[in-house]
Amino acid sequence: MLSTTRRGFLAGTGGVFAAGLASASVAQPAEARPRAPRNIVLILADDLGVSEIGPYGQQIIATPNLDRMAAQGVRFRNAFAGSSLCAPSRCSLLTGLHTGHGTVRENPEGGPQRALNPGDLTFAEVARLAGYRTALIGKWGFGPEQPDQDSHPNVRGYDEFYGYITHIHAHQYWPTYLWHNREMVAFDGATYSPDFLRDRAVKFIDESAKDGKPFLLQFATILPHSPSEIPGDAGQYADKPWTKANRRHAAQVTRLDAHVGDILRALRQAGVADDTIVIFTADNGPHHEKGVDPNIFNSNGPYRGVKRQLYDGGIRIPMIAYNPSFSPKVVEDPVALWDILPTVADIAGLPAPAHLDGRSFRGLLTGDRYAGHPFLIWNRPRKMQAIRRGHWKLIRFNPNIAGAGPEGRNELYDLRGDRGERHNVADRHPKLVEELNALLDGSIGPDPRIPYGLSAREEAGGVVVSLANGSSGPWTKVRLYLDKDDDKSVGQERLVKAESFVATFPKKGRVAHARFVVDGEEIHFRTKVQKAPF
Repeated sequence: MLSTTRRGFLAGTGGVFAAGLASASVAQPAEARPRAPRNIVLILADDLGVSEIGPYGQQIIATPNLDRMAAQGVRFRNAFAGSSLCAPSRCSLLTGLHTGHGTVRENPEGGPQRALNPGDLTFAEVARLAGYRTALIGKWGFGPEQPDQDSHPNVRGYDEFYGYITHIHAHQYWPTYLWHNREMVAFDGATYSPDFLRDRAVKFIDESAKDGKPFLLQFATILPHSPSEIPGDAGQYADKPWTKANRRHAAQVTRLDAHVGDILRALRQAGVADDTIVIFTADNGPHHEKGVDPNIFNSNGPYRGVKRQLYDGGIRIPMIAYNPSFSPKVVEDPVALWDILPTVADIAGLPAPAHLDGRSFRGLLTGDRYAGHPFLIWNRPRKMQAIRRGHWKLIRFNPNIAGAGPEGRNELYDLRGDRGERHNVADRHPKLVEELNALLDGSIGPDPRIPYGLSAREEAGGVVVSLANGSSGPWTKVRLYLDKDDDKSVGQERLVKAESFVATFPKKGRVAHARFVVDGEEIHFRTKVQKAPF
């Protein structure tokens, strides 16, 4: 007996929600869309200042691979982190929400790290719906350190995980253990983890190329986060008249650059470079911890501030995208880490989840149309918030934060002639300050997402399959089926925004499928059937 129903349902593999403003790019008819690269490699550096690499003006630290990547690819001049520190920035990256809406809005302070929850949809889950093989190699950054919990990478969309679960554990360059999927693997404390994890990333590329399926790799290295640890001494920087910490920090950045070169080489050798978009970026501005002095390297370039601050030096990041088909260019349009999820959906050919704060920037890579952000916001609860609209930027300090006094403080900067944010002009523009504060207040609130995706679970001898339309437009000619039995599908003509289609199949299966049409293009979701608990 097969039954169907229409009501809100947790969506995605394991039950996921999606959120935010709709993507700027919509699906095109299949005949109008030229063949484009589908594999995605995201290389995420940890605490790398915007000007610590050559393409952004670095003069002391050598980064030849990133120099070539930028010269031959797309360099974003105005790319921004999700936050000025690790956990909230990575949450923003994963979920497409800025820190006014995301689940994790601050690093832990004297308590446990806040985790992702069943309502979070990551870009890896989106890619997996499209049939991608997915991997996270390196730092996850959310707890707890347990194999079976809603915030584990394997639950949040990654088929393969090797690395650190919590960001505290990721401070260890010579670990005594790492996690491989849901198992803790013992290490001897003598293995330099960035090199080991680089090797795992290369292995994933080789395996995926042989498999033939599209793949998404997130290589989340811990370089160059403190402490400044590196095998041997500081290599080419060993004779520099700096402290040990600074010499080794420079060596860490150059080693990071070498790892970028290794990944690009692996793509070429595996024969998938032409079909892969590589994006290099970082999670926040430069650190000044354990003896590292970012002033030596001009790590934040002409911008004020470092990690933990909402001045541009704390939130501006490098971002470079490369594919052999891209025309070399520099992009001035502001983009942010919360744009990654809708961009992944766009590259994968899927309708973007609705109510995301992010916008797809695929058009900036390929020369297609692009609709930018009306403004960008950052939120550090109980501390400070910031908003950038056009050439104006407002930073609002909470009472008694950063010397703000009991009434708090507003700082307003005209970035046209003050990119270093040195001249606070808030007193000259009280109406603008009031207007930007109102925009900030309206942008900070509860998670706005609605269900999106496909889920399937065994139940009472059969399988319950749920498809949730969490995008902005209707899905038509909807069909659900198990395994390869598309001739035994269950259909519905139309599924509108925020509506779910649920079907119960009277047999077990391994993979559930959904096919539907958006703007004339057929979309295909797949997800593994979750087994019934014992």
